[in-house]
Amino acid sequence: MKLISLNVARPRLVVYQGATINTGIFKQPVSGPIPLRALNLDGDRQADLTVHGGQFKAVYAYPSEHYEFWRRELPGTQLPWGMFGENFTTEGLMEHELHIGDRLQIGTAEIMVRQPRTPCYKLAAKFDRNDILARFLRSARSGFYFSVEREGTVSAGNTFEFLSREPQAITIAEMNRLFVEEKYNRDLLDKAIATPALPEDWRDYFMKPLHDVATVEP
Repeated sequence: MKLISLNVARPRLVVYQGATINTGIFKQPVSGPIPLRALNLDGDRQADLTVHGGQFKAVYAYPSEHYEFWRRELPGTQLPWGMFGENFTTEGLMEHELHIGDRLQIGTAEIMVRQPRTPCYKLAAKFDRNDILARFLRSARSGFYFSVEREGTVSAGNTFEFLSREPQAITIAEMNRLFVEEKYNRDLLDKAIATPALPEDWRDYFMKPLHDVATVEP
């Protein structure tokens, strides 16, 4: 398990469909070592802190393995590392294997798996195509956010090491299923709510369909 590329960017103004937007999605690779702090990497910032960044979205990771899928889906599109706005382009970490609450070490920092990525219109601006949001969700190739449990430094080429696993907790892939196509899956809803490290906004989000399911069950 390896950090293939370390990517950062500061917010900048871009024009998309006639509107000027401020976004930090245009990440560029850096070599490091780069300090990883509680809310982001040095040299990286989020433009809209109401929906991006924060404790449970401090670092966004995207598997390098997904890039081949997107090369087939989007022939002719340039796809350098960092194209999906990720800070970490990873190797060997996949959505179906990562549980919310799994703790890892990378460089001298400790991080925890917290949630999948749900795309906003800024991904469409990055790709300059409206259909990328629906494609991204349908693909189930969401990537994942980490919180920073201990600050440290990281570099491209560092390896990931699991410090602890939470095998009873919901996985990133299962959260994607709940969000996209299985909103009323009672077993997955129960599993999500029972996951201690699940961020409270996700817990609140899952409580409504759980209540709806419980209401209609005999």
